[in-house]
Amino acid sequence: MPLSSWVPGADGSGFPAEHLPYGVVSAPGERPRVAVRIGDQALDLARLAADGVVRGPFDRHSLNPFMALGPTAWAAVRERLTSLVCDPAERAAVAPALAPVDGLTAHLPFTVADYVDCYSSIEHATNLGRLFRPDGEPLLPNWRHLPVAYHGRAGTVVVSGTPIQRPWGQRLPPGAAAPVVGPSERLDIELELGVVVGTPSGPGVPVPVAEAPGHVFGVVLVNDWSARDVQAWEYQPLGPFLGKSFATTIGAWVTPLAALDAVRAPGPPQDPEPFPHLRRDPSAPWALALDLAVELCPAGAPAAGEVVTRSSAAGLYWTFPQQLAHLTSNGAHLRTGDLVASGTISGARRGSEGSLIELTRAGAEPLVVAGVERRFLADGDTVTLRAAAAAGPGADAARLTLAEASGTVVPGRPLT
Repeated sequence: MPLSSWVPGADGSGFPAEHLPYGVVSAPGERPRVAVRIGDQALDLARLAADGVVRGPFDRHSLNPFMALGPTAWAAVRERLTSLVCDPAERAAVAPALAPVDGLTAHLPFTVADYVDCYSSIEHATNLGRLFRPDGEPLLPNWRHLPVAYHGRAGTVVVSGTPIQRPWGQRLPPGAAAPVVGPSERLDIELELGVVVGTPSGPGVPVPVAEAPGHVFGVVLVNDWSARDVQAWEYQPLGPFLGKSFATTIGAWVTPLAALDAVRAPGPPQDPEPFPHLRRDPSAPWALALDLAVELCPAGAPAAGEVVTRSSAAGLYWTFPQQLAHLTSNGAHLRTGDLVASGTISGARRGSEGSLIELTRAGAEPLVVAGVERRFLADGDTVTLRAAAAAGPGADAARLTLAEASGTVVPGRPLT
């Protein structure tokens, strides 16, 4: 049976008592502190800690001190918070610490230590391979053997709602013999999930697949904005750099991994079987069956926008425990605040692709959104990523909604 909360509007929302995601917020004139979202309210954990109602390092501008405490502390606080928002006897002590989310400023919820972006969707990798190598094999020889990834820039990870400045850079126009410098003309999005590391690992100590979930505090939506024309010119022979590093948007509220126990899925079969250190345990599936969507609101269009793609994270070929195991297999260690993203999540059917370069076949088949044609993003366009899943089996199970990851493109600053 779904939990019942005394907080008005919590039951039936995307943020019921089964969810309780963590964020960092501030009221006008006050400094940021840790909060939990319940319905359309934010529960001020710093205030509750000062009153002795909960225990934890919540009078901070980041979740990192709490995340570093590890799974035992996370479970204890989550159990306590669930009781506080469900037991009517706690209402008098808790209600004064609630405030409407709309009246608060949401900040980046954690200090990003390192950012790694993977390439874990076989559909996405295949789609791009067909676009870039139409006469060759879509997948490169290494793809089925390891979770391909690149190291991104932690300092340009931003919270949902932050404007996204169009990047300038070098690009090679079609048919040109030499590159030019200017604003990207092929600005794209990538629909992704990211796991947030709470418990660090030791230097030089690989993290086994089976132990990786114990290091993960929670999950966020990720939009890895991409300048495809800059990327295409620069990535030969190394990889993504300026075409990716200008901005990455994440949701403002981190969904605890414990809230997603009911959405775990086995993931697709892997062939060939991975090396032993990357093998999945079929009895402990860790693909996350979250329903995903991308909404695009073109500049000047109605505020609601339109959904341009729907997908699911259940089909990711490489799961996040495998990603973490691979990341640490060479002796690199996990740090509190690491963000490890899935890479673009695409489905097998048309209309489930997680990027515009796939949806429009590299611009050859433009989308029509709210009456406006789009191949790639224009200034003023707003993109919003969404995700949802049932919190348990049965038709009456609560529905969880991950915090959206949204951004509006604004003109870039010219290079001088």
